[in-house]
Amino acid sequence: MNLDYATLDLLRQNHPAWRLLRSDHAPLVASFLHRAFVAPNVRVMAQADLAEALEDELFGLRERLGQDAFPKPALEYLNDWAGNDKAWLRKFYVQGSDEPHFDLTPATEKAIAWLGTLTERAFVGTESRLLTLFELLKQMSEGSETDPEARIAELHKRRDEIDAEVARILAGDIPLLDDTALKDRFQQFIALARELLTDFREVEHNFRALDRRVRERIALWEGSKGALLEEIMGERDAIADSDQGRSFRAFWDFLMSSRRQEELTQLLDRVLILPPVAELEPDARTRRIHYDWLEAGEHTQRTVAQLSQQLRRFLDDRAWLENRRIMDILHGIEAKALELRDTPPSGEMMTVADTAATIELPMERPLYVPPIKPRIADVALETGDAEVDAAALFSQVVIDKAALSRHIRHALQERSQITLRELCEKRPLKQGLAELVAYLQLAGETFKAVVDEEVTEIIVWHYGDDGRMKQARLPRVIFVR
Repeated sequence: MNLDYATLDLLRQNHPAWRLLRSDHAPLVASFLHRAFVAPNVRVMAQADLAEALEDELFGLRERLGQDAFPKPALEYLNDWAGNDKAWLRKFYVQGSDEPHFDLTPATEKAIAWLGTLTERAFVGTESRLLTLFELLKQMSEGSETDPEARIAELHKRRDEIDAEVARILAGDIPLLDDTALKDRFQQFIALARELLTDFREVEHNFRALDRRVRERIALWEGSKGALLEEIMGERDAIADSDQGRSFRAFWDFLMSSRRQEELTQLLDRVLILPPVAELEPDARTRRIHYDWLEAGEHTQRTVAQLSQQLRRFLDDRAWLENRRIMDILHGIEAKALELRDTPPSGEMMTVADTAATIELPMERPLYVPPIKPRIADVALETGDAEVDAAALFSQVVIDKAALSRHIRHALQERSQITLRELCEKRPLKQGLAELVAYLQLAGETFKAVVDEEVTEIIVWHYGDDGRMKQARLPRVIFVR
């Protein structure tokens, strides 16, 4: 790329990575997204989880910088970062879920990776990079050689070098890498491993952009179905046969080999226990870096699978014939949406009066009950002259169950369990047997209670003005917290 003034000025205005570095909130955005996505190699995170993590981050910053440092709620910041004017996050819906999810964009990961290179390094190795460059040139030179005699001569030369090294080892001359060389090569390995994870997100973004172009072509297609399928199939084959597609397929086949995975695991275990490497205090995730590659590759494979899924839906002839009119209407809506994609209208797009349906199940409706017609007999009323004691009407006993419940809860705050007899001793029964029955009802309905049939307790209460006593014999009832 030509880094002239016009190109750089255009990048400064439009590239998300440059916008991130220019933002006033760049330290917050870069540090949080690095901790949430890059460091743990998280590819997708639900909105609720990411908003909760950002809210904790903002709480700590407000405690240090003041309450006015970041006044907006976490979800508003996330939606702002995922907007078209920022494009630092990608907000989307996964299949089978109505909750939004977020993922980093490749530009954001590039900016975060570049910020990581600004810190000073205690050790800067150059030997491993030179050897890597030399080995790459050697592989390209040998791999492009078409002369069989030259290829055979190179193989014979390599065989002689191996035989000479075997002879030196058998003679006791075993060359070993010193501590500096080990640190140099390990740092080079870590840098390439992290760059590979970054490349995965960019490859996935490229495949996702291709999927979007295919959907746009289907939405705007006005020709025959066969012509559209031929064009889409040709582009799909072109993707698989492209340099990026072949490179990714070769990498995936190499990594999916169980023998290669076991070899990588053994090599990592041997290297990480070396004293010079242990002095560098590598990240604990380094031991499973190849599994992170697998996880990142699976996301890319799912994106490619979405292309095939879209084509399978389109190839369903029965659905095409039955839903042709519906698809024409949807195509018109999609075409209008694509026209307004870059210039969405301001203000509210639409309003929904109610987002929930009122559901009434048939079994919830009461059955029909015929009305009862009273029969009134023509009987002459007579004046009664019987003597009845009206005091019985006012002697009804009402038990305050709420007061009994408060008494039980207050007792269980001090102890983990208490018996019914102890409760009656702390608060003597005022209504006699009726109040005792109310305690038993609370034990069975409101509180957790245990009945010990082997132990019998006697509960005593007073009644009357002369202080007479009554008692009840029942199994021990224990209220537990």
